[in-house]
Amino acid sequence: MTRTRAAIVTGPDGLLGTIEPVEESGKATSGGVLVRLENGSRMMVPAESLIPQEDGSYLLTLGREELRARGEIDADNLVVPVIQEVLDVKKRWVEGGKVRITKVVHQREEVVDEPLLREDVEVERVAVNRVIEAPVATRQEGDVMIVPVLEEILVVEKRLILKEELHIRRRRVEESRPQRVTLRTEEATIERVDEESH
Repeated sequence: MTRTRAAIVTGPDGLLGTIEPVEESGKATSGGVLVRLENGSRMMVPAESLIPQEDGSYLLTLGREELRARGEIDADNLVVPVIQEVLDVKKRWVEGGKVRITKVVHQREEVVDEPLLREDVEVERVAVNRVIEAPVATRQEGDVMIVPVLEEILVVEKRLILKEELHIRRRRVEESRPQRVTLRTEEATIERVDEESH
């Protein structure tokens, strides 16, 4: 069996180690192979107790107790692991309680008294019955708009007579109409609910 590089060795009882190359061990290996265990200790095992595996590792047919009985463990290089506990602090969310929110709707009435504007038109007929030479345009006199109403009449000769005028006045009336309007207001009540009550 050629031992030019470290190969993994597994035993039947969970033993795990690597084969040390001859150059590194510096020990005579007549019929034996030097194996370094995962805890750092070394032992010499018979070469015939190592069975090659397909993945390049070796299966050790001897267990820990058998190796101790054979005195193959190198006690001079025994490594004792030192264990240290490390504190791992984590935070998590914890539900501290529940609250119930209740909404109450209040109603109240208010009186709305807002002035409203309205325009009325007053039409007054004013008789004129005057002969005119040409049509008369609509005119404005103060707050009165005068709209002429023309009529042709048949006489010995045709004349244009201003029959009447419409005097239109714009009147603004302000009136108050009180109305009742219902307004709503919401009020929230917060109540704590203990988890144990459910």
